[in-house]
Amino acid sequence: MAGNIQVVLREDFDNLGASGEIVKVRPGYARNFLIPRGHAVIATRSNIAQAEHERRLALSRLEKERQEAEEQAKALKGLSVQIAKEAGEKGKLFGSVTAQDVIEALARKGIEIPRKKLIMPEEAIKETGDYQLFVKFPAGVKAPFKLRVKTKS
Repeated sequence: MAGNIQVVLREDFDNLGASGEIVKVRPGYARNFLIPRGHAVIATRSNIAQAEHERRLALSRLEKERQEAEEQAKALKGLSVQIAKEAGEKGKLFGSVTAQDVIEALARKGIEIPRKKLIMPEEAIKETGDYQLFVKFPAGVKAPFKLRVKTKS
C-alpha cells in the first residue's frame, strides 16, 4: 500500500486546508479528484514557490479589501434608517419588515448594498421599535446601523 503524497492546494477546502498550503493526501484522492479538477498540484519546488507567491498576492489583495470594507463600514456608522408600516394596537405590524424593505430604505439614503450582505435578526421584525442590524463586508468586517420601525400615519 502506497503512502500519502504531498500536494499544494490551489483552493480552500474546509476539511483539508487553505489555498497555498502543502498537505498530505492519499494518492488516489490527488490523482482522481484534486489534480484533474485543478484544485491542487503535486508539491514540487517550483509549485511550492509559485504557491508562496500567490499567497503573498492574496494576502495583499485581502488587506486592500479589508481597508475598503472598513471605509464603507465608516459610512454606515451612526446611520439610522426609518421604515413606516401599517400597524395595529400595541405596535404590532400587519405583516413584517423584510430585507428588501431595509435595502430600499438604505438606497433612499444613498447606500447600495446587495441583499446577501444584510444581516437581519433571527426572528422577523413584526413590531414597531428600534433594531440594530448589520451589513457584512468582505474580509470579515461587519458594520452596524439602526433601524427604526414606526407606524404609518
